[in-house]
Amino acid sequence: MKMNKVMATAAAAALLLVLGACGKRAEATDGTVRIGVLQLIDQTALTDARKGFTQALAEAGYKGKKVEIDYVNAQGDQANLKTMSQRLAKDGNDVNLAIATPAAQALLKEDQKTPMVFTAVTDPKAAGLVADLKAPDKNVTGVVDLVDIPAQIRYMHNLFPKAKTVGMIYNAAEQNSIVQIKAAEKAAKKLGLKVTKRTVASTNDVQQAMESLAGHSDVIYAPTDNTVAAAMATVGKVSLAKKVPVVPAASTMVKDGGVANIGIDYKDLGRQTGRLAVKILKGQKVNKLAVETPAKVTVIENPAMMKAFGITAEDAANAAK
Repeated sequence: MKMNKVMATAAAAALLLVLGACGKRAEATDGTVRIGVLQLIDQTALTDARKGFTQALAEAGYKGKKVEIDYVNAQGDQANLKTMSQRLAKDGNDVNLAIATPAAQALLKEDQKTPMVFTAVTDPKAAGLVADLKAPDKNVTGVVDLVDIPAQIRYMHNLFPKAKTVGMIYNAAEQNSIVQIKAAEKAAKKLGLKVTKRTVASTNDVQQAMESLAGHSDVIYAPTDNTVAAAMATVGKVSLAKKVPVVPAASTMVKDGGVANIGIDYKDLGRQTGRLAVKILKGQKVNKLAVETPAKVTVIENPAMMKAFGITAEDAANAAK
């Protein structure tokens, strides 16, 4: 009996060791790295950023069997963000990527040990992700998608000089959108433009908000808001039906239903973020990697919408001058 107890104890100890090894991934001996990816919602800009991120990894040699990417999408649901963040925190990843502000906030709350890079985040300081952009203090760094909003408003004004009232549509629950709207409103008023706003809580609210906004606006500005971006097809339809042009902040939003604007390419943004992740994988410390701004800004056009509103390619180029 005593010998059986000893054997049982030894067996239990062995089982715990096996389970422990399963629960925490051992470092791969063949150079394989594991990366967790948490995306807020399905929308073109965020998906493009993710594609650009993986392209940068591949360019650095992290492809095929040399990398394992665990991708999860919260579909805009806060409960999903929490459970998915908890899962990624337990996976023993080498680096985690958070796409959009709510995703980064949720992941940081659940995991401060795994190095994190973010992309498609407008204001990481206001979001509580870093206290110092030059020397990140929470094992988190990344690339912001904030462009020069006053310049975008000036571009919109140059493109539609007869417009007197600017409509703005956004989700007031998104911290990044609040930051942008405040800057956009200030810039519009400096140009002598009136501002009217409508907020949405989900993509289901976008059509009604757009129809109401179009009835009180000469032109509409949309920030890089994830909810609005996910419903840009609806935005574009209302824009055409009501004959009120939309000048969105993001390149993908322009292509999905806007007219034109100066902005960033989200695949480029993702590539830039991917290069930060590569530096971390190669041993650099996160606190030595400053948060970066977009490397390139360009004029983004939607030829079909430009034609519908009588805007030529020359008009679009000149508006940026």
